[in-house]
Amino acid sequence: MSTAREKMLAAVRASQPGALPLPTVPLFDGEASVEKFIALLESIGAQAIQLPHLSQLAATVARCYPNERRVASDLLPATVAVAATTPAATLATIDLAVLRGAFGVAENGSIWLPEAAMLHRALPTVAQHLAIVLDQHALVATMHQAYARLNGQPGGYGTFLAGPSKTADIEQSLVIGAHGARSLLVLLH
Repeated sequence: MSTAREKMLAAVRASQPGALPLPTVPLFDGEASVEKFIALLESIGAQAIQLPHLSQLAATVARCYPNERRVASDLLPATVAVAATTPAATLATIDLAVLRGAFGVAENGSIWLPEAAMLHRALPTVAQHLAIVLDQHALVATMHQAYARLNGQPGGYGTFLAGPSKTADIEQSLVIGAHGARSLLVLLH
């Protein structure tokens, strides 16, 4: 014999609407130019440098960050070894992280940074300064295209980074580096 609860749940299950198709989202076009990407980066407080050749990476980083001694990177000689298990206390001492971005988004100056490129999940936000190396041919025009590019890629965690960390209060006082890196340098090659 069915209880009143079971009868009610059966009635709810029986009255569920059928599945509806998802709406078609248009793929918005846009310009994926290096010039637009750099302009957006600079408008949000980042700096961009175009490297004629990737062999100039170490010298450019040294010129841009002459006082940063505790450097974490797998792209150039590092002074701090960082792995997924590195303690937070060690991460907190890092002056500069130099990481590789997967691709950039021209419409907002953001860069997709997959977990595999971070060395440690917290490194991009804990380091005092962040430099991201990005292939200038790896730009998409819009976030719609960015998410389409991510669809089906392996890996669980990643983040879109756009400019240095910033926050503002009700009095409109802008603070750079409040919750993450104080500066972002994008090195395009």
